[in-house]
This record gives sequence, C-alpha cells and structure tokens, in this order.
Amino acid sequence: MVNKVILIGNLGQDPEMRSTASGTAVANLRLATADRRKDRDGNWTDHTEWHTIVAFGRTAENVAQYCRKGKQLFVEGRLQTRKWQDRDGRDRYSTEIVADNVRFLGGRGESAGYGAPSPMGGGGGYGNASAPRPQEQQQPAAPANGGGDMPYAGDDEDNIPF
Repeated sequence: MVNKVILIGNLGQDPEMRSTASGTAVANLRLATADRRKDRDGNWTDHTEWHTIVAFGRTAENVAQYCRKGKQLFVEGRLQTRKWQDRDGRDRYSTEIVADNVRFLGGRGESAGYGAPSPMGGGGGYGNASAPRPQEQQQPAAPANGGGDMPYAGDDEDNIPF
C-alpha cells in the first residue's frame, strides 16, 4: 500500500507556527495548486485547489522562518485524516498532508520572505527545508565534478543545503 502526495503550489498565507506540549515545532500551511480546464463552451477556466499541510521539527522551523505568502513550494508527504468533535459534540474529520519533505522553489530571494535571500538554494532554483534523513547522513555525497581536482561552479558555501 502507498500513501504518497506530491504537490507544487503557492502558499496562500504565511505559515502558522506553534509547538507541541513536548516542544516540537509544528507549522501549518495552506498551499494552493491550480490547473486549467475547458468548460462546456470550450473556454479555458482556472481551478484552484487548497491543501492543508502540516510540518514538524526542523522542517517546520525552516518553513516558518523563510517562507511567506506567495512562495512556491514542492511538498512531499502523506495523507492523514483526523477525527475531532465540534462545540456541539458532533464528529468532524479533517484531511491534511503531513510533509516529509519541503523544497523551496524559485531563485534566490524570490518570495523568500520580505526580500530576505533563501538560505536553502543558490541561484539554481530550489532548496530543501527538511532535515537530512539518517541514511543520507551516513553516505558521503559523490563529488558533483566527477571526482576530479578542478572546482566547479557549486563549490561555494552559498550552495550547501541545510
């Protein structure tokens, strides 16, 4: 069985940050995705779908610090439905995406938050807001320049993902 969601969209509002009782950071995001469809008359119309995203830990901290309304994100995660009761005691359900991986899309400084440069990406397009997974930390990365001694364009500190 597979429970996997991959979205590319724009933040509809600034992330809302809070903490659990144990101190774990939690960020709630509203992400808009859009597609174009033809209506009955053959005219193109835009359709926007809104998604509720929740991120935890380091990912939540990075998203809350560096993302603002309008920022384009790549989100990878899983669907989760929560059951809760409203004020009248009726059961309600909320479906959200629990983010495992969030990448900031766009170039440096593009909607990164009131003109601040994104720490996640060099001029090359995207950065990773997620903390490295344990298996990624144990395996050394292959040199991007093929292992030679010649430096390549990405050999500066600005291109190091966090």
